[in-house]
Amino acid sequence: MSVRFWVAVASADHVAIGVAQGFMQVCHGKAGPLKRLNAGDWVAYYSPTQTLGGKDKLQAFTAIGQIKLGEPYQVEITPEFKPYRRDVAWSQAGRLPIRPLLPNLSFSKSTPNWGYQLRFGLFEVTRDDLKQIYQGLAVTSSLL
Repeated sequence: MSVRFWVAVASADHVAIGVAQGFMQVCHGKAGPLKRLNAGDWVAYYSPTQTLGGKDKLQAFTAIGQIKLGEPYQVEITPEFKPYRRDVAWSQAGRLPIRPLLPNLSFSKSTPNWGYQLRFGLFEVTRDDLKQIYQGLAVTSSLL
């Protein structure tokens, strides 16, 4: 199976928790999107805001890593909230603004409505997209 490349969407504060604990979570904890990922795939997080539901616009890539072996698993945060997660080996975490990259990313270079894809919470991108994000985050990384 070939390696695939993804962008996930979450607030920066939630991404930071996942990076610190070695997991990812998307779409308010739904299992379905995480089942599309395979061990060895790469994922970059895009954070529209610093905090969930906040007006504190960030519009930056905030982490990148590789999916580890294993299936999505459920955790209990509260009796009412039991999200699914996937383990990730995070490589970079920082702040890479998206706007300078928009003319070069496959999902944004030919459309003024670049934010449309982000509404899905998880979508596939090209190897070149992930390479550009990885290189940019390497400059701003707090993991190195």
